[in-house]
Amino acid sequence: MSDNKKTMIVFSGDLDKAIAAMIIARGAAAMGNEVTIFFTFWGLNLLRKPEKVNVKKSFLESMFGLMMPRGAKKAGLSKMHMGGLGTRMMQYVMKTKNVPTLPEMITEAQEFGVKFIACTMSMDIMGIKEEELLSGLEFAGVATYLGNADEANLNLFI
Repeated sequence: MSDNKKTMIVFSGDLDKAIAAMIIARGAAAMGNEVTIFFTFWGLNLLRKPEKVNVKKSFLESMFGLMMPRGAKKAGLSKMHMGGLGTRMMQYVMKTKNVPTLPEMITEAQEFGVKFIACTMSMDIMGIKEEELLSGLEFAGVATYLGNADEANLNLFI
């Protein structure tokens, strides 16, 4: 175990939970920690490119793609979403307080050296292709996350 390694599983695609994960990750990286985030299931939507990417998919994979938000900018609040009004209010307050947007936080975390791993099993289940995701990601299964978690002194599930 190492005192300077941190890991997170981002299971949720909710805006507030993703913001918390990025703030923790960026803070830990700024303190000199090696940070790994494993994105699985709904968390993968945060890593989707905002534009449509033409890739060959089965009917069910295409249906999943249509139903899921495309990218961090489309993430909604976990509570008080209110048909998108709560999310827009949160984004407005963040802007007035000079808090970076979630997409900006994701970019900054990667620039700080935070390692983003997309869960390949979840990608297969949800019909998400590598081409649809942001650049700078690693692709791996749960064994890779567990190997990183075994070496870390902090493991979070968000």
